[in-house]
Order: sequence, then C-alpha cells, then structure tokens
Amino acid sequence: MDKGVLATALGSPAPFGQSQFAFMRGNAFEAKVKADGGAELLRLLYERLGGGAEAPAGDAATPDLSAAGPEGRAARTALALREATAAGGWALLDHPMLALEVAGSPAYLEPDAVVVHPDGRWTVVEIKSFPMIDASADPSKVGAAARQAAVYVLALERVAAVTEGAEVGHRVLLVCPKDFSNLPTASVVDVRKQRAVTRRQLTRLTRVEDIAAALPEGTTFDPACPPAELDAAVAAVPPAYAPECLAACELAFHCRARSRAEGAVETLGRSVRGELGGLTTVAGVLAAAAGKEGDPADPTVAALRRAAALRAEALESAEVLRAGTRDSASVPRAGAPEGAAACR
Repeated sequence: MDKGVLATALGSPAPFGQSQFAFMRGNAFEAKVKADGGAELLRLLYERLGGGAEAPAGDAATPDLSAAGPEGRAARTALALREATAAGGWALLDHPMLALEVAGSPAYLEPDAVVVHPDGRWTVVEIKSFPMIDASADPSKVGAAARQAAVYVLALERVAAVTEGAEVGHRVLLVCPKDFSNLPTASVVDVRKQRAVTRRQLTRLTRVEDIAAALPEGTTFDPACPPAELDAAVAAVPPAYAPECLAACELAFHCRARSRAEGAVETLGRSVRGELGGLTTVAGVLAAAAGKEGDPADPTVAALRRAAALRAEALESAEVLRAGTRDSASVPRAGAPEGAAACR
C-alpha cells in the first residue's frame, strides 16, 4: 500500500515533495557524471580511493543489469558483481538492484552506482545535487547521504559473503557539484558508524508477520474504507514518530497529529526523548519539573526540577529589573516641572 495514498485518504496528505526543477537538475547532473561510460566518475574515484591499482582506462566494464522485476534485477546484479570480481578489472554498475531483509521481508534498494576495483573491493557511489563549496557540503545532507549509503553497504555485504575475493568498502564516494558550477567533485565518507547503527536497528525491528498477527481480525488499510474505519486500522499499529519522519514519510503528518494529541515527548525529537528516560509525555515532564510527580532521586527528575528553579529565578530577576526601570522613569528630573516625567 502506497503511504501517500493512505495519508490522503486519512485527510493528512504530505504537502511537500521534490520540485520538478530539482528532480530534472539532479538527473542532468547524474547523467553528466556517468557520461562516456562513467569516465569522470571513475577518475574521481581513482583519485580518492584508487589505492595501488592502475588507473581505470576507457575499457572499464559496464555490465547490462536489465531483468524482469526487482527480484530478477537483484539476481542479475549479484551475477554481474561476481563476474566483475573474477575478471579482476574495473567495472561500473549503473543503478544496480540490491536486496536486504527488513523485518522479515525483502526490501529492494537501488544505489546510484557501485564500482568494482581490480583487487575485488566494491565501493558504493552516491551522486547528490547539493553543492560542495570549498570542498565542504551541508553536514546534515552529508549525514543523510551517509545513512543511505550505509544501507547499501549492508545489502552488498550479503552478496560479498558468497563471492570469492570480494570485499565491501566502508568508505563511500560522494559526488556533488563543485561550488556554484555543474562540474562534479567528490569526497570520501566513512560509513562504519552509520552501518553499525543501521545493523542494530534492523535486528530490533518487529517482523511484519508479528505486527500483522497483533492486529484485530479483519483489519484492512484499503483507502476506499470509511475514514473512521481507516483511522482505527492505522491506530492499531503503534506509531514511532520523530520530527525526522517529516522528510521521508508520507504518513508523518498523520502520526505527528496523533503524537501531539497524546502529548508524546517524541514530537520534540529523538534526542529529547532519550534524555527524558522514563518520562514519556509532556504533561508528565511538566509535572515532574513542578515537583508534583516523579522520584526526586531520579537524575532526570532532579535535573528538570533544577532547570525549573533556575527558570523561575531568572523570571523573578527580570521582573525586578523591569519594576526598577518603571520606578526610575516615574521620578521627575531635577529642575523639571512637576508631571514632566510622566509626559515624556
């Protein structure tokens, strides 16, 4: 089920999306990077991650990865990776299809490119349209690209595990426009940390079968259902909303509304949720800060009460200062007619 269709049926469509101009600009830049058999892309990769191998010439392999359906494309990609590794030369796989098990079901992934090195190393290439200005890009966008590439690395490792002589590199190549031009430049991003975090998260995901088994009998997510019935069906699956969802999930606005209605602290961000420990609602946090609830021995409760005391002290000091300013303004200046201070 498409989440965008479901969100629209629930009355919470996501009023955002990539503009056609940005989409076309990104496609044009990617085509430029991959032109002439990926000559520019391979040049950038060799400069940053070439190692001791010879520079890729114009004869780098570019295998055909076309096949029927995502399963067929994933199988064709795995075969191409094995053949390229056995050949011992440079190979560029344009938009390969990878498979990764997520919560017990296969998820199909399509990185921009994967390069096979002569020594059997596989490198993920991410091509983005945001610029690198003075060899530096927006940290938040680089972080998002690193998390995305880490998922590709995990999927590639499954294929490498059954391919003799293959090794997946944990440093990926990020290709972006240079400064304010359309010329490509690149940097190397180490994704070992993101890979480890993603791997832990994947192991903790509840299997789809387990989620389905916990749903009430007859639950359906058909958008044609009455809104009340559809809303009840979605409510049967506990949301895990965080502000980051707004950039990636069409149901984020619906889940945010539910989260706010329940007063969940997740609406303030995952980092805030982590700091608050066992306090899961905004009302509970305010009550703990006011001394109405919570164990004083709990470090989180103690920190909240200390913060509330400091806030009250700051507000009291500000009020004293304002009162002093008003009193001084009402005192007539020496030699001034009576009532002049009030008229100023």
